[in-house]
Amino acid sequence: MKPIHLLFSLPALWLLGFSSTQANPSDTITHHDYEVSAEVAIAGDKTPLWMTANRHGISGVSGDYGYLRAKVEGEGILGRKDKRHPWTYGYGVDLVGGYGMTGSKFFPAQAYLQANYRAIRFQIGMKEDQLAMKDDRLSSGSQTFGINARPVPQVRFEIPEYLSITGKSNWAAIKGHISYGMMTDGNWQEKYTRNSLYHYSKNGLYHSKAGYLRIGNENKFPLTFEGGLEMATQFGGTSYRVHDREDLRDQPVKMPHNFRAFFDALFCLGGDPTDGVYTNVAGNTLGSWLLALNYKGKNWRARVYYDHFFEDHSMMFLEYGWKDGLIGAELELPRNPVVSKVVYEHLYTKYQAGPIYHDHNDVIPDQVSGVDNYYNHHIYAGWEHWGQGFGNPLIVTPLYRADGTLNFNSNRVKAHHIGLMGSPTAEWDYRVLASFIQSWGTYAHPFDEIRRNASLLCEVSYRPQFSRTGHFAKGWQFTAAWAMDRGSLIGDNNAFSLKVTKSGLFCK
Repeated sequence: MKPIHLLFSLPALWLLGFSSTQANPSDTITHHDYEVSAEVAIAGDKTPLWMTANRHGISGVSGDYGYLRAKVEGEGILGRKDKRHPWTYGYGVDLVGGYGMTGSKFFPAQAYLQANYRAIRFQIGMKEDQLAMKDDRLSSGSQTFGINARPVPQVRFEIPEYLSITGKSNWAAIKGHISYGMMTDGNWQEKYTRNSLYHYSKNGLYHSKAGYLRIGNENKFPLTFEGGLEMATQFGGTSYRVHDREDLRDQPVKMPHNFRAFFDALFCLGGDPTDGVYTNVAGNTLGSWLLALNYKGKNWRARVYYDHFFEDHSMMFLEYGWKDGLIGAELELPRNPVVSKVVYEHLYTKYQAGPIYHDHNDVIPDQVSGVDNYYNHHIYAGWEHWGQGFGNPLIVTPLYRADGTLNFNSNRVKAHHIGLMGSPTAEWDYRVLASFIQSWGTYAHPFDEIRRNASLLCEVSYRPQFSRTGHFAKGWQFTAAWAMDRGSLIGDNNAFSLKVTKSGLFCK
């Protein structure tokens, strides 16, 4: 096995190697929760970026939308409660129905079952995940595993929380996952691209893996380090390229989906039927290196982090230089009524290993693996699900073009992003997101001039509470938001939304 393939498999080795590490039994208390919410957004021709992005695909980009959402989640102990209980279970059902949303009027947002043995979890179904090393409410999002698209149904084996590999001292800990799943948007892709000249795929398979290492114990020393490798592969299924010529229309490319295909996806091996003599790896393989330094003060916290994205092998290591990436800083302030947390991020994706790609041959033996073309792929529609990118939404979704194509035409960007939040009182809190994007298009199709976009979201939430007990009044929350875009990349858009949520326990 080549060294690079061995490195791709490290998350799997971490999980298998440390799954038996000592861990305390779960202290999970059985509970079953419900949440019912309704949201209505009033917009113009298009919905602003921050009223569609990082919502796990529950939104629409074509103006007004609204939905009713009902969710039930629970967890509990497997076995007798009067003894040590290393086995626990969890479940969730989350249904959404409405209008103006991408793809369908009614769909399951989440549906999963999970069994936990101490620190190890086995999960089947689709579940919304959180960002690694970033704040879900304030960050612009991760570049590989973001919170922008609908989750994929999958079988998943993971260590969800950091597990000590140095015993009780807890100076080093790991977590991670391995999963296989199937994309659910094939029929929608076919319908959406029917009148265009761009390709789509159906019955595509999905593989993801990640491994994270934490060094340090914040309870003993304030500075800790986190590092991680996230990787994903789209493989299997059938790809179709839609042509205007009838004799070339819908010529399928059938991708392998046998046992070897699953093995190749795990270890980044194999090749595609379209590769010819220049084999790369099977499917659409991509990932990110994540690095973070955390500092825990007496009543405040700070974090700086770096997210380096790569496609296939190029730019995974230092051969082409790490010129692209997302750099962020997060500051959690001492308790005050003005601002509780601030995030700043800078995203740069212009380089993409350079503008030249050349396969080695007998005349020119040098291999130049540039033009990485982030989030796009020649077989699959790209790193997206139901039209929304899995990664960072500042690489804007193709849905805003509304032209029946699913390629990302503005993936060479420079962007600045700020997020802040606060709680003036126990009943009120707010959130502000502001982003500025400059886009040069792609290497293959550059824009005639730089396109810019400024996006803003202002959101206020109210949770009434009883004055005597200090508890929130039966789980009610009311949220109002206003968002806008200005610029030539997305257009000038405005929207207002109102959301009502009721949550609580339906049994103990």
